[in-house]
This record gives sequence, C-alpha cells and structure tokens, in this order.
Amino acid sequence: MKFIIGIGGVTNGGKTTLTKRLEKILPNCCVVHQDDFFKPQDQIEVGEDGFRQWDVITALDMEAMVNTVKGWIENPVKFARSHGVTLSPLVDGSDPEQQIHILLVEGFLLYNYQPLIEIFDKCYYVTIPYEECKRRRSTRTYTVPDPPGLFDGHVWPMYLKHRKEMEHNCRIIQYLNGMKSKEDIYNQVYEDIQNTLLNSL
Repeated sequence: MKFIIGIGGVTNGGKTTLTKRLEKILPNCCVVHQDDFFKPQDQIEVGEDGFRQWDVITALDMEAMVNTVKGWIENPVKFARSHGVTLSPLVDGSDPEQQIHILLVEGFLLYNYQPLIEIFDKCYYVTIPYEECKRRRSTRTYTVPDPPGLFDGHVWPMYLKHRKEMEHNCRIIQYLNGMKSKEDIYNQVYEDIQNTLLNSL
C-alpha cells in the first residue's frame, strides 16, 4: 500500500522538523523536499518589488519535483533503496504489495501546483503568525542571505497571496498550529496518520 503525505506551511513554521521526526518513525518512509528543486540563482527573476522572486512557484522546477514523486509511485522499493532508506523486512509468506510505503513531501508551496495536489492522500499545513515568523526567519542562515527588507517586502506578501490561492485550490488541508510545541504537533500528526492507515487497511 502506498501513501503520500504533504507537509506544507509557512517559511520557518516547523515543516522540516516535523518531517524529520515522522521519517524516523513511519515504516518504509521516503522524503522529497521541495527546497531541493529551486532553480539556480541566475534563473530567479527580480520582481517589481525589487527582490529576487524566490518565494514563487516559478522559482522551482516543479516538473522535476512531480517526476521525482512519480518515480516513487512507480517503484517505492527501488526509490527507497536508491535514497539509502532501510526497508522493513518482509514477514515470510507475506505479500510485498501489502507492505506499507510512505512518501512525505515537504515544502512551502505544495498546494499551489495542481499536478502535485492531485497525488496527496493527506495534506497538512503548518501556520504561525507574522511576528513569530519574522522572528524565526531572522535567526536562520540561508545559502543566499536575505537582503534587508525581504521579509516584509516579498516573503510575507507572497505567503499571504499563495495561502489564499491554496485555500481556493485545495479543500482537504488540515491546519497545524505552529505555535504549539514540536512534541504536540508531532503527536497530533502521527496519531492522525496512524488512524488513517488503520482505516485504509
């Protein structure tokens, strides 16, 4: 059985932390990170706001990302092995088709691209308020450092714009309060995934 889970959310909301914890505990679990599909810096346009447009869908090679997910769908065992994921051993006489394989797809613009929306079995979205998001963002170090004014001039306005689009495009999102403790968020999601898997057996 194959199961694809989206872990989306605002920048610095806790998506990656949650994904890493789930990856360690869920059976036969692989991860695709949207951040791995950013185009090279010289291909990122400068917008009317004067900033390089990192926080928009065109900054990402979404076709390559969808193809990577499709590669997992076609053969999760091969995908797992090629990504160094240790698979649970099959019980003697059990049907390999009955084995559960999980793909976590993590990123900030997961639910704004129709070909990706269509393949999720579960969609989570972590939210935090403006002040907390700005505070967390200011403590992070990026490969390409944030220029002054980027958060208020580009990052937050793009987040609001894309969230509105997402809410229009994708009706099955479960929102997670990123102000809760990491433990609480993890427990909430893990329990929900367990219940969903049990109900689909």
